[in-house]
Amino acid sequence: MGTHGVSRPPVAPPPHNTTFGRNAGDQAHDWVVDHSGGDARICCGQAAITRRNQKGGLDIEFNATGPRDSEYATGKPVVDLPVREFMVPVDTVLKAQFITAAAAARQMLRQGSGVIIFLTGSPARPHTPATAGIGAAFGAVENLTRHLAIELSPAGVRVVCLRTAANPDSRTIQDVTGQIAMTMNITQDQANASLAESTLLKASPRTTDTARAATFLASDRRA
Repeated sequence: MGTHGVSRPPVAPPPHNTTFGRNAGDQAHDWVVDHSGGDARICCGQAAITRRNQKGGLDIEFNATGPRDSEYATGKPVVDLPVREFMVPVDTVLKAQFITAAAAARQMLRQGSGVIIFLTGSPARPHTPATAGIGAAFGAVENLTRHLAIELSPAGVRVVCLRTAANPDSRTIQDVTGQIAMTMNITQDQANASLAESTLLKASPRTTDTARAATFLASDRRA
Protein backbone atom coordinates (compact mmCIF):
# COMPACT_ATOMS: atom_id res chain seq x y z
CA MET A 1 0.00 0.00 0.00
CA GLY A 2 1.31 3.44 -0.78
CA THR A 3 0.55 7.03 -1.52
CA HIS A 4 2.03 9.46 -3.99
CA GLY A 5 2.73 13.16 -3.81
CA VAL A 6 4.32 15.99 -5.67
CA SER A 7 6.61 18.24 -3.68
CA ARG A 8 8.66 21.32 -4.36
CA PRO A 9 12.23 20.17 -4.95
CA PRO A 10 14.59 19.69 -2.01
CA VAL A 11 18.06 21.15 -2.18
CA ALA A 12 19.62 17.89 -3.37
CA PRO A 13 16.94 15.76 -5.04
CA PRO A 14 17.72 12.05 -5.25
CA PRO A 15 18.72 10.89 -8.74
CA HIS A 16 15.60 8.77 -9.34
CA ASN A 17 13.21 11.75 -9.16
CA THR A 18 11.41 12.75 -12.35
CA THR A 19 11.04 16.36 -13.48
CA PHE A 20 7.42 17.43 -13.08
CA GLY A 21 5.36 20.58 -12.79
CA ARG A 22 5.01 24.09 -14.05
CA ASN A 23 8.54 25.26 -13.23
CA ALA A 24 11.88 23.88 -14.31
CA GLY A 25 13.29 21.87 -11.46
CA ASP A 26 9.96 20.80 -9.94
CA GLN A 27 10.15 17.17 -8.91
CA ALA A 28 7.70 14.33 -8.39
CA HIS A 29 8.39 12.07 -5.41
CA ASP A 30 6.71 8.92 -4.23
CA TRP A 31 7.03 7.21 -0.87
CA VAL A 32 5.55 4.29 1.03
CA VAL A 33 3.21 4.94 3.95
CA ASP A 34 1.88 2.06 6.04
CA HIS A 35 -1.78 2.87 6.60
CA SER A 36 -2.96 -0.63 7.48
CA GLY A 37 -3.34 0.19 11.16
CA GLY A 38 -5.34 2.68 13.20
CA ASP A 39 -4.52 6.07 14.65
CA ALA A 40 -0.91 5.11 15.31
CA ARG A 41 -0.38 4.96 11.55
CA ILE A 42 -1.49 8.57 11.18
CA CYS A 43 1.70 9.52 13.01
CA CYS A 44 3.69 7.26 10.70
CA GLY A 45 2.10 8.87 7.67
CA GLN A 46 2.83 12.34 9.00
CA ALA A 47 6.43 11.40 9.76
CA ALA A 48 6.97 9.97 6.29
CA ILE A 49 5.60 13.07 4.59
CA THR A 50 7.53 15.40 6.89
CA ARG A 51 10.82 13.56 6.32
CA ARG A 52 10.33 13.67 2.57
CA ASN A 53 9.56 17.39 2.62
CA GLN A 54 11.89 18.78 5.26
CA LYS A 55 13.51 20.99 2.62
CA GLY A 56 10.50 21.52 0.39
CA GLY A 57 6.73 21.57 0.40
CA LEU A 58 3.91 19.15 -0.35
CA ASP A 59 1.86 20.28 -3.34
CA ILE A 60 -0.26 17.27 -4.26
CA GLU A 61 -1.48 14.21 -2.37
CA PHE A 62 -3.05 11.32 -4.26
CA ASN A 63 -3.73 7.86 -2.87
CA ALA A 64 -4.72 5.02 -5.21
CA THR A 65 -4.76 2.29 -2.58
CA GLY A 66 -7.20 -0.58 -2.81
CA PRO A 67 -7.46 -4.37 -2.57
CA ARG A 68 -8.17 -6.52 -5.58
CA ASP A 69 -11.73 -6.70 -6.83
CA SER A 70 -12.03 -10.30 -5.62
CA GLU A 71 -11.76 -8.94 -2.07
CA TYR A 72 -14.60 -6.46 -2.57
CA ALA A 73 -17.27 -9.19 -2.79
CA THR A 74 -18.46 -7.51 -5.99
CA GLY A 75 -21.24 -9.57 -7.50
CA LYS A 76 -22.90 -10.50 -4.22
CA PRO A 77 -26.31 -8.97 -3.43
CA VAL A 78 -26.69 -7.35 -0.02
CA VAL A 79 -28.85 -10.20 1.30
CA ASP A 80 -25.99 -12.65 0.65
CA LEU A 81 -23.16 -10.36 1.78
CA PRO A 82 -21.43 -11.18 5.10
CA VAL A 83 -20.60 -8.09 7.14
CA ARG A 84 -16.91 -9.06 7.09
CA GLU A 85 -16.82 -8.86 3.29
CA PHE A 86 -18.93 -5.71 3.24
CA MET A 87 -16.39 -3.98 5.49
CA VAL A 88 -13.30 -4.81 3.37
CA PRO A 89 -13.51 -1.68 1.18
CA VAL A 90 -14.31 0.47 4.23
CA ASP A 91 -11.35 -0.94 6.18
CA THR A 92 -8.96 -0.48 3.26
CA VAL A 93 -10.03 2.23 0.82
CA LEU A 94 -11.78 4.60 3.23
CA LYS A 95 -9.31 4.18 6.09
CA ALA A 96 -6.28 4.62 3.82
CA GLN A 97 -7.74 7.76 2.24
CA PHE A 98 -8.48 9.27 5.64
CA ILE A 99 -5.03 8.56 7.07
CA THR A 100 -2.98 9.89 4.18
CA ALA A 101 -5.25 12.87 3.49
CA ALA A 102 -5.18 13.91 7.15
CA ALA A 103 -1.38 13.62 7.23
CA ALA A 104 -1.02 15.67 4.04
CA ALA A 105 -3.56 18.24 5.25
CA ARG A 106 -1.46 19.04 8.31
CA GLN A 107 1.55 19.83 6.12
CA MET A 108 -0.53 21.82 3.63
CA LEU A 109 -2.19 23.89 6.35
CA ARG A 110 1.23 24.92 7.61
CA GLN A 111 2.35 26.05 4.15
CA GLY A 112 -1.04 27.54 3.16
CA SER A 113 -1.32 25.68 -0.14
CA GLY A 114 -1.73 22.26 -1.71
CA VAL A 115 -4.19 19.95 -3.42
CA ILE A 116 -5.66 16.71 -2.09
CA ILE A 117 -7.17 14.52 -4.81
CA PHE A 118 -9.49 11.62 -4.07
CA LEU A 119 -10.48 9.02 -6.64
CA THR A 120 -13.75 7.08 -6.59
CA GLY A 121 -15.81 5.12 -9.09
CA SER A 122 -19.37 4.88 -10.36
CA PRO A 123 -20.55 2.60 -7.49
CA ALA A 124 -20.53 5.76 -5.33
CA ARG A 125 -23.89 6.43 -7.01
CA PRO A 126 -24.81 2.89 -7.97
CA HIS A 127 -26.62 2.04 -11.17
CA THR A 128 -25.83 -1.66 -11.06
CA PRO A 129 -26.57 -4.21 -8.33
CA ALA A 130 -24.15 -6.15 -6.14
CA THR A 131 -21.60 -3.37 -5.42
CA ALA A 132 -22.72 -2.46 -1.89
CA GLY A 133 -19.33 -2.68 -0.17
CA ILE A 134 -17.24 -0.64 -2.58
CA GLY A 135 -20.20 1.67 -3.18
CA ALA A 136 -20.43 2.46 0.54
CA ALA A 137 -16.68 3.11 0.73
CA PHE A 138 -16.67 5.34 -2.36
CA GLY A 139 -19.70 7.26 -1.10
CA ALA A 140 -17.94 7.85 2.22
CA VAL A 141 -14.78 9.05 0.44
CA GLU A 142 -16.85 11.60 -1.48
CA ASN A 143 -18.41 12.76 1.78
CA LEU A 144 -14.93 13.03 3.32
CA THR A 145 -13.94 15.18 0.34
CA ARG A 146 -16.68 17.68 1.15
CA HIS A 147 -15.79 17.77 4.85
CA LEU A 148 -12.11 18.36 4.14
CA ALA A 149 -12.92 21.03 1.56
CA ILE A 150 -14.97 22.94 4.13
CA GLU A 151 -12.18 22.72 6.70
CA LEU A 152 -9.15 23.34 4.48
CA SER A 153 -10.29 25.76 1.77
CA PRO A 154 -10.10 28.87 4.02
CA ALA A 155 -6.37 28.16 4.37
CA GLY A 156 -5.82 27.93 0.61
CA VAL A 157 -5.83 24.12 0.35
CA ARG A 158 -7.99 22.61 -2.39
CA VAL A 159 -9.73 19.25 -1.97
CA VAL A 160 -11.27 17.58 -5.02
CA CYS A 161 -12.70 14.18 -5.90
CA LEU A 162 -12.59 12.57 -9.32
CA ARG A 163 -15.26 9.95 -9.91
CA THR A 164 -14.35 7.84 -12.89
CA ALA A 165 -16.35 5.38 -14.92
CA ALA A 166 -14.92 1.91 -15.42
CA ASN A 167 -11.45 2.00 -17.01
CA PRO A 168 -11.37 -1.24 -19.05
CA ASP A 169 -7.56 -1.28 -19.17
CA SER A 170 -7.21 -1.15 -15.37
CA ARG A 171 -6.47 -4.25 -13.29
CA THR A 172 -9.54 -3.75 -11.13
CA ILE A 173 -12.02 -3.39 -14.00
CA GLN A 174 -10.48 -6.33 -15.82
CA ASP A 175 -11.18 -8.37 -12.68
CA VAL A 176 -14.73 -6.97 -12.53
CA THR A 177 -15.58 -7.65 -16.17
CA GLY A 178 -14.08 -11.12 -15.91
CA GLN A 179 -16.37 -11.88 -13.00
CA ILE A 180 -19.38 -10.35 -14.77
CA ALA A 181 -18.64 -12.37 -17.88
CA MET A 182 -18.42 -15.59 -15.88
CA THR A 183 -21.60 -14.86 -13.91
CA MET A 184 -23.65 -13.86 -16.96
CA ASN A 185 -22.10 -16.45 -19.30
CA ILE A 186 -20.91 -13.84 -21.79
CA THR A 187 -17.49 -12.85 -23.09
CA GLN A 188 -15.35 -10.26 -21.34
CA ASP A 189 -15.59 -8.03 -24.42
CA GLN A 190 -19.36 -8.15 -24.09
CA ALA A 191 -19.08 -7.24 -20.42
CA ASN A 192 -16.85 -4.26 -21.28
CA ALA A 193 -19.34 -3.18 -23.96
CA SER A 194 -22.13 -3.30 -21.40
CA LEU A 195 -20.21 -1.02 -19.04
CA ALA A 196 -19.48 1.40 -21.87
CA GLU A 197 -23.15 1.49 -22.82
CA SER A 198 -24.02 2.68 -19.31
CA THR A 199 -21.97 5.88 -19.73
CA LEU A 200 -23.30 9.14 -21.20
CA LEU A 201 -20.79 9.02 -24.07
CA LYS A 202 -21.29 5.28 -24.62
CA ALA A 203 -17.53 4.85 -24.32
CA SER A 204 -15.46 3.88 -21.31
CA PRO A 205 -12.54 6.16 -20.35
CA ARG A 206 -9.05 4.69 -20.33
CA THR A 207 -6.67 5.00 -17.39
CA THR A 208 -4.79 7.68 -19.32
CA ASP A 209 -8.01 9.71 -19.51
CA THR A 210 -8.43 9.46 -15.74
CA ALA A 211 -4.79 10.40 -15.20
CA ARG A 212 -5.10 13.44 -17.46
CA ALA A 213 -8.22 14.58 -15.60
CA ALA A 214 -6.44 14.22 -12.24
CA THR A 215 -3.41 16.12 -13.57
CA PHE A 216 -5.67 18.93 -14.80
CA LEU A 217 -7.43 19.17 -11.42
CA ALA A 218 -4.06 19.42 -9.68
CA SER A 219 -2.73 22.06 -12.06
CA ASP A 220 -2.95 25.85 -12.10
CA ARG A 221 -5.09 25.57 -15.26
CA ARG A 222 -8.10 24.01 -13.47
CA ALA A 223 -9.85 27.40 -13.18
